[in-house]
Amino acid sequence: MERFSSLTPVFIAIICVLIGIILKSNRKSSKKGKSETKNKSESRPWVDDDLRDSTDLHVEEEDADGDWQGLDENIAHVSFSAERYSEDEMIKRSKEFYELLNKRRSVRFISNEPVPREVINNVIKAAGTSPSGAHTEPWTFVVVQDPEVKHRIREIIEEEEEINYKKRMGDRWVNDLKRLRTNWIKVYLDTAPYLILIFKQVYGMLPNGQKKTHYYNEISVSIACGLLLAALQVR
Repeated sequence: MERFSSLTPVFIAIICVLIGIILKSNRKSSKKGKSETKNKSESRPWVDDDLRDSTDLHVEEEDADGDWQGLDENIAHVSFSAERYSEDEMIKRSKEFYELLNKRRSVRFISNEPVPREVINNVIKAAGTSPSGAHTEPWTFVVVQDPEVKHRIREIIEEEEEINYKKRMGDRWVNDLKRLRTNWIKVYLDTAPYLILIFKQVYGMLPNGQKKTHYYNEISVSIACGLLLAALQVR
């Protein structure tokens, strides 16, 4: 009995230590659980993935000798030349350009008045002058004029947009759009004489069949879209 009594404080100390460890572990698990729950509630996969640049380096598919993706390192550069203007002319031209672009509006009621196809071709060429990561030009512009194809595109977009408004975008985003009176109905996709579809190329293909990395493809295509809008305003 005395032997047991002499060991009792030791057992109590060990038990206290174990309880302390368990409680500490539970607190960490609780904090981690709360953090994961918070991150999960704040995470917006559709939004975040849409904004994230999808550059994929494909390191395992690139040549080990360090060649620039199989392309000629001595590629000829296009010489640069620019007209020079007086200060007054620069101010005048910059003001005129600003005033022109300032007339741009995001409209959802579009005229069905025919547009010369050459105009469409020229604005796409202008968009194609956009800078891009490592000059990979990771974009494809597709012009659609056929009424049936346009209507099919409208159906696909409206189906996805309805899901966006009802599930993906969230209450805050939808509420912010209420003042603009927008919804998933896109009548103008049937009305417009042309639709210009812009596709992002995540990667290209080299002559040897390997994938060619398109750096900053998301940003590059976005810049090209900006130039396209500017060119449409200048038309």
